[in-house]
Amino acid sequence: MNDFQLDIITPEGITSYENVSYLRIPSIDGLTGIQAKHAHAIIAIDIGEIKITINGENRYFSTSGGFSDIKPESVQLLIESFESCNTIDKKRAIKSLERAQDRAKDNTMDLQRSEIALKRAKNRLKIAKKVYRHHSPHVAHP
Repeated sequence: MNDFQLDIITPEGITSYENVSYLRIPSIDGLTGIQAKHAHAIIAIDIGEIKITINGENRYFSTSGGFSDIKPESVQLLIESFESCNTIDKKRAIKSLERAQDRAKDNTMDLQRSEIALKRAKNRLKIAKKVYRHHSPHVAHP
């Protein structure tokens, strides 16, 4: 078996993918690639791009971070946000970027929070430029 089960758990619900052949996550130490039979690991996820390969098709998603629980037969991502490149509202993302840029210039704002907001906004716009055709995953709500 060269595929594995992927469950993505966010505050909005659970999204499940079967037959995943490859997963790439933005760990806090850099990009991490995962295939079936990967050694067990728990890895912190940073703001960035999640890439999922199913049946040779690459799917791209934006995340704002969380954790992964990796097992040889399955992976669970416990993340704050998960947005498909096809569903990101580009106008809203541009407005978020502009707000984040303004906050970064404001000396009264928390610099660390401003930098994180800027990184999230830039990431969402980068992912929004990617497109793929896909089939809907099975979505289960708690």
